Amino acid sequence: MSHKAILHIFSTYNNVLITATDLTGAETIAKVSGGMVTKKGSDAGGQFAATRAAELVAEMLADKEFNQVIVKYRGAGGNRSHSAPGATAAIRALTRAGVQITRIEDVTPIPTDGTKKKGGRRGRRV
Repeated sequence: MSHKAILHIFSTYNNVLITATDLTGAETIAKVSGGMVTKKGSDAGGQFAATRAAELVAEMLADKEFNQVIVKYRGAGGNRSHSAPGATAAIRALTRAGVQITRIEDVTPIPTDGTKKKGGRRGRRV
């Protein structure tokens, strides 16, 4: 019997938050952030911290006998770029750890009519 979990990855430029829940999303199985696995606060949002956090979550899922996951990743959103560097590194680390990924979804909020982009009327002048 295979147990499935949902893995929520929230990746910003300052931190990476990885939460594993059951299929309903109501019960949290494991929760790890980039700050829990690095010593410097400025490294918490990087790819190395995301890799280490994903390895830790994979261990916790293996202890609780979950072997399949649905990955839902969320980036910064708004008028900035939609994917921060930690999300792809975390997904790669999960596959290397032996977790079977059944589906990957991008759940980044996209504004219908967002705020004005940074840079002014004539754009950024170099």
